Amino acid sequence: MSTTAAGVLFIVSLVVVLVVLHRPFGNYMYRAITSGRHLRAERLLYRAVGVNPDGEQSWSVYARSVLAFSAVSILFLYLFQRVQNHLWLSLGFAPVAPDQAWNTAVSFATNTNWQSYSGESTMGHLVQMAGLAVQNFASAAVGVAVAMALVRGFARSRTDRLGNFWVDLVRVCVRILLPVAVLGTIVFIAAGMVQNLSGGTDVTTLAGGTQHITGGPVASQEVIKELGTNGGGFYNANSAHPFENPTGWTNWLQILLILLIPFCLPRVFGRMVGDQRQGLAIAGIMAILALGSVITITALQLHHAGTVPTAAGAATEGTETRFGVPQSATFAAATTLTSTGAVDSFHDSYTALGGMITMLNMMLGEVAPGGVGSGLYGMLILAVITVFVAGLMVGRTPEYLGKKIGAREIKFASLYLLTTPALVLVGTAVAMGSATARASMANPGAHGLSEVLYAFTSASNNNGSAFAGISVNTDFYNTALGLCMLLGRFLPIIFVLGLAGSLARQQPVPASTGTLKTYQPLFIGMVVGVTVIVVLLTYLPAVALGPLAEGVR
Repeated sequence: MSTTAAGVLFIVSLVVVLVVLHRPFGNYMYRAITSGRHLRAERLLYRAVGVNPDGEQSWSVYARSVLAFSAVSILFLYLFQRVQNHLWLSLGFAPVAPDQAWNTAVSFATNTNWQSYSGESTMGHLVQMAGLAVQNFASAAVGVAVAMALVRGFARSRTDRLGNFWVDLVRVCVRILLPVAVLGTIVFIAAGMVQNLSGGTDVTTLAGGTQHITGGPVASQEVIKELGTNGGGFYNANSAHPFENPTGWTNWLQILLILLIPFCLPRVFGRMVGDQRQGLAIAGIMAILALGSVITITALQLHHAGTVPTAAGAATEGTETRFGVPQSATFAAATTLTSTGAVDSFHDSYTALGGMITMLNMMLGEVAPGGVGSGLYGMLILAVITVFVAGLMVGRTPEYLGKKIGAREIKFASLYLLTTPALVLVGTAVAMGSATARASMANPGAHGLSEVLYAFTSASNNNGSAFAGISVNTDFYNTALGLCMLLGRFLPIIFVLGLAGSLARQQPVPASTGTLKTYQPLFIGMVVGVTVIVVLLTYLPAVALGPLAEGVR
């Protein structure tokens, strides 16, 4: 079978399985989130925290709960890293430096999982398990909780209540993430992934040298790393490491885990608002953008011009030979279309235009399908922007799902839309204007700019993947990227919850002959167009100076 044919089969099989799982898994998540019954284990957790699970919250209280939980998570993880040398299973590692501990704590608590360190030589097993892996569950659950609050804003009327953050958080962890993670861990162990508490083994290499290979609880962390669209690797090589990703079929399964929850959440949305057509429309928009990205990156990597790529049959530099170009390109698209950040190939070695697409995936706002929860609420924000634009075009008050999109609602949506680009562009400008930051760059010219632009795009969009090529374990980058991750996560969440509260208080507007049907192909095409146009208008000048300049020269 040719490389192209194998790549097509790989992509088609993923699409088929996602389509098959969309309905049953989406229904399962809907029942888990909306159930009126609390499990005994959940009640124990509520009692321990001092929460009334039957009490609901306004948007401001919901937002304060999100911020309080995340602040405690960051503080705990920071302290955990700083005292790891005193902990069990520390493997003799020193405490993590303050700037790096800050960056890592913010990274994992914001679902970014950006890593400026090599995991196998920096973090002890207890920090990996009880610190990083726990945040893989918690930060993913926060994203889903916020998405559900926004959906309730559309579904409810004449109320200021959006649910209970603590109930949403616990249910997502206990009923959705944990069961799939346990089953996935068993499968990954059977596939050959490492799962132990070993301090490591000294082995003799083919060249006759000696190498120390660290063991650890890898399989269990690998599952939630992908399922929660986190992306933090146990090893520095991430999903290219054979202990994290031993075979071609585990590579396929990891991509499936990355896409599973984000592509099934629109089903939950459709059921909660009482119109499955709305959920299918959102899923269709995500699918169009995602397939376009996967096909474009794969084509650019397989057929890039140049003497060496032509001789090799594809742009293979930086690609894990076990997986090949199509599988690696599909993984790269999936990880940057979501907020995962996991990699099984070196994005910095991609062709200039192929690397540009991975960057544009994140610049879309990671909505195709996006991160766990964050993809859905990001896409709903774009739907709100689209109906507002449509209303301006026809001179009619815009409505979405029976709710008027007025000045208050569009302000929240606009602030959401502007936050991330501001962080990306200002952060990149400051870095390029700083002699200290420029000293970290190994590559000059357009490619060097691309690496810096990618770093701030990844951090601000809570992705976590990297172009590399720059030394980011410095005081400047650990601090600056940490701030971008923090602001890029929580400012949009505040705007989303504010919008949800505003929508929930409204009286529904009955549909009329002039109401835009937001489940038809016209609307789907409009949202796709608005998404692409907004990204191009915002980022094209910066992209033109970086990957585009490098690709067309």
